[in-house]
Amino acid sequence: MPNIKIFAGNSHPELAQRIAQRLGTEPSKVVLKKFANQETCVEIGESVRGEDVYILQSGCGEVNDHLMELLIMIHACKIASAERVTAVIPCYPYARQDKKDKSRAPISAKLVANMLSVAGADHIITMDLHASQIQGFFDIPVDNLYAEPAVLKWIKENIQNWRDCTIVSPDAGGAKRVVSIADRLNVNFALIHKERAVANEVERMTLVGDVTDRTAIIVDDMADTCGTVVKAAEKLKEAGAKCVYAVMTLGVFSGPALNRLMESCIEAIVVSNTIPQHEKIARCPKIQVVDVSSIIGESIRRTHNGESVSYLFGNVPL
Repeated sequence: MPNIKIFAGNSHPELAQRIAQRLGTEPSKVVLKKFANQETCVEIGESVRGEDVYILQSGCGEVNDHLMELLIMIHACKIASAERVTAVIPCYPYARQDKKDKSRAPISAKLVANMLSVAGADHIITMDLHASQIQGFFDIPVDNLYAEPAVLKWIKENIQNWRDCTIVSPDAGGAKRVVSIADRLNVNFALIHKERAVANEVERMTLVGDVTDRTAIIVDDMADTCGTVVKAAEKLKEAGAKCVYAVMTLGVFSGPALNRLMESCIEAIVVSNTIPQHEKIARCPKIQVVDVSSIIGESIRRTHNGESVSYLFGNVPL
């Protein structure tokens, strides 16, 4: 059987190190640099002939540079005769541009899927896609993992009265996710209907459900500028919630997000380590991180050994 080789891009070397550690190996050698004209240069530092290669790169920070790095690394491994190349993308870039929501709008998530396939990827492992339908943009296998089991574990361990809480979706699009978590915790759920004037700015919110004298936990897939989640928290407080927590898989925290969170009534915002958070935690102590390296690491092990990964959709591996 071919050996596992794990290569890390510049986006999140710490996560790659954790995953490699879980698999009992070390990240493989690769040199990533830029030429004077800012072109990306990739040098694979060891043989990958006949090997099972996994390239980890998250779509965060300098997204375009990191995406180009990933594409070149996939191509370099493919033409160096790797048996199989799997792109491990904990945060899929351009995931929110997944449909034509207005005239002449691009479907950039589909373009990224095409680029990954053309570069030579044989398999994609990602986490909490903004829209599950993005899997259909590919003609190669896609494993969309969920941070939900790790989130449930955090809620049970860190919120004392979690049995007396209400899980809240900040928009209609996240209703399915919220219902799934509420069912597994056996608690109530609520929904906030929002109307936007322009992208990234929320205009009006209406709460559907009861949070009076209860702990409210807002659940969504991504925290970007945090305008929605902060307004949702205010709405929940107005409706009589005792305290408000927020749980997001992908903590992007761009623009004024950290200042908004510090000034908000949210007790804590929980995100996964699919995106590096050290600098943001230093600026905003309300951020707490759930480690998903065990889920991603186990999915790599199972993929390598030809085992089913569906166990990971509902459980955190030990």
